[in-house]
Amino acid sequence: MPNAIEISYVVYEATDLDRMEAFLRDFGLVTAEKTADTLYMRGAGTVPYLHATRRSSRNGFVGAALDMASRAELDAVARLPGSSAVEPNPGPGGGWRVRMSTPNGVPIDAVWGRQPAQSIVMREPNPYNWGTVKNRLNYSLRPKRVPGLVMRLGHFGLRVTDHDLTRAWFRDRFGLVDSDYLCVPGNEERVIGTFLRFDCGATAVDHHSMLITQSVNPNDTGVHHCSFEMQDIDELFGAHDHLLAQGHKLECGVGRHLVGSQIFDYWRDPFDNRIEHYTDGDVANNQYQPVRYAVAADDTTQWGMDPPREFFD
Repeated sequence: MPNAIEISYVVYEATDLDRMEAFLRDFGLVTAEKTADTLYMRGAGTVPYLHATRRSSRNGFVGAALDMASRAELDAVARLPGSSAVEPNPGPGGGWRVRMSTPNGVPIDAVWGRQPAQSIVMREPNPYNWGTVKNRLNYSLRPKRVPGLVMRLGHFGLRVTDHDLTRAWFRDRFGLVDSDYLCVPGNEERVIGTFLRFDCGATAVDHHSMLITQSVNPNDTGVHHCSFEMQDIDELFGAHDHLLAQGHKLECGVGRHLVGSQIFDYWRDPFDNRIEHYTDGDVANNQYQPVRYAVAADDTTQWGMDPPREFFD
């Protein structure tokens, strides 16, 4: 079974690249490259880009990519039914890719060999003085209301017509494993959502890098959201206030999720795509045992702003 190790990037279409760029810069991403037809945005570290937008007459999500562990793993994906041959990967960093589509027709690429970009320096996490543990002595914190700096692309979620088929597709092609399940209240055997993570053995990874959920409306499938990690809660709240001051559309946040524990903050970009900041999420390794959560939508937030009803449709 081929093995992926990270989410590479997400891809959108939009009628106005300048509007998308302005929003994403306020969101904490940095312009990596911009042509007449495509906008590439990056975060900290050395990943060439995390978010791509193609100029188009329509707006919306048009795919994503996952990094494979090696060239051999990329070649293994290419041998699977429905996969393309290995071909050059366009965009900053280059490398190689294999193209394919989910059972619902969402384009997904497997990529390997992208050349790293020059690192963007980011600050260390702030030391916090907890009730019983004091980490900061003789100096004060002075966080700013600014975009901050996105660290990385943590995950994205898909709404699908066949949860079990799509879950199996990602497991078979990318080696993803189950973290936790969303079940129907009163019927824990009926799974309607699965949080999937990369399989890196004893090495800790994000609790989930994918969320697959059964769509309530068979005609409403595709991406639910993409999510970017921030360094800490000060970075997230500073970006929250900055986005509000710039007049961007808040959907819900700040709050803390039940499954995965992330502190979240959800926004809508200028083309109504849902996009999330998060920090302080759970990590897991091969010792983790999946949990079945049979909870209503209203019980998925532990504290903070509850998502609107349409968040769960």
